[in-house]
Amino acid sequence: MALEAELRTALRTLAATPRLLVALDFDGTLAPLVQRAEDARALPASAAALRALTALPDTMTALISGRALDSLRAVADPPEEALLIGSHGAETWTGPDGVPLALTPDQEDLLARAVAAVERAVAAHEGTRIEFKPAGVVLHTRTAADDVAESAVAAVRAELAPLEGLSVTEGKRVLEIAVVEADKGQGLTLLRQVTEATGVLFAGDDVTDEDAQRTLGPDDVGIRVGPGTTAARFTVATPEDFSDVLKELVALRRSGAQG
Repeated sequence: MALEAELRTALRTLAATPRLLVALDFDGTLAPLVQRAEDARALPASAAALRALTALPDTMTALISGRALDSLRAVADPPEEALLIGSHGAETWTGPDGVPLALTPDQEDLLARAVAAVERAVAAHEGTRIEFKPAGVVLHTRTAADDVAESAVAAVRAELAPLEGLSVTEGKRVLEIAVVEADKGQGLTLLRQVTEATGVLFAGDDVTDEDAQRTLGPDDVGIRVGPGTTAARFTVATPEDFSDVLKELVALRRSGAQG
């Protein structure tokens, strides 16, 4: 893909920043969307570009995902130095000295009730699946018929509506229920602070990524992968197109480091 001139100019400016943070969503951004979440893998070109960026001086990389950290590590195989934000910001990996996630007894009770609601919906709606997270539970409807998916989501929402303390977010054929208030915007803000970045590239494809897009400043670069309303300055059509963006950033950052 030939990058549009304005995006190329923005990348050139960003590549010259003293401390660069490249923080990326995984599913739908580095990896094409697939029916089975465990089958997702980053495109080879994007994975190679992420490794190349990680190896450059004063360049930090991170993944910010709705996946639990264990799931993210399994499918993304991130560079060892990469920082990780999982469960939409509820889980963080900023190094071995980071504080692990711990739920209160009330949160554990809420999570058990949410899990039970999703399990009942999955049992009653063919093609739906459940995913367990340390601070939440997910209803997956990608492999269900549209009407079945809508019915399952409605059933879970109705059962959970009376409960306080839950965060319920609907994404691309998923319903995410969490007992910890967190989002990708908070996760990106934390990463910026930890890395002391002077410039950030963030890219994502879903509504949950918009929380991170809205934290970006005028010297940062936000990219939306695929269609949809977005706060990002730029849009590319597919994960394959985003691979070209990453390759361009590697070349620009590498030439600056060598210049």
